[in-house]
Amino acid sequence: MVNSIPRFFVNVKMGMSVEQRIVIKHSGIEIQGCVSVILVPDIALNEPGYIKTFTAQSGSHSKHEFQAMAQMAYYQYQDDELDLVTADGEIQVFYQETVEEIASGMVIYRDKEGEFHVVIHDSLNKKKMLEATNRYCTRWVRLDI
Repeated sequence: MVNSIPRFFVNVKMGMSVEQRIVIKHSGIEIQGCVSVILVPDIALNEPGYIKTFTAQSGSHSKHEFQAMAQMAYYQYQDDELDLVTADGEIQVFYQETVEEIASGMVIYRDKEGEFHVVIHDSLNKKKMLEATNRYCTRWVRLDI
């Protein structure tokens, strides 16, 4: 009898299952190996409830991870240490069976090595977008909104 490997364990090298893989597509570029993502449409400057989060390694600590991501991305931006890539079209985030699309906004993501990166539409105020995300994620942890 041949043992079959459950589908959950197919992508063990990446540390996440096939169902939990997160992929970002923008401007003809595909970014794979994303561990955690914060999706921030431009409307979040006025209505932060539109911010969405995704992680391949969910657990009870997830909201603290997003708060740390938002805070570190903001601090790294202030210190000119953040990898910012501009998008000239729609940004898509593929997670499990869903696809999230934003025509104007920003995506903060953490790669497998733990580095933070940002994909943002060039027309947006980068500092304000990062501030709004940091503020939202901090309140989310503190107030459990």
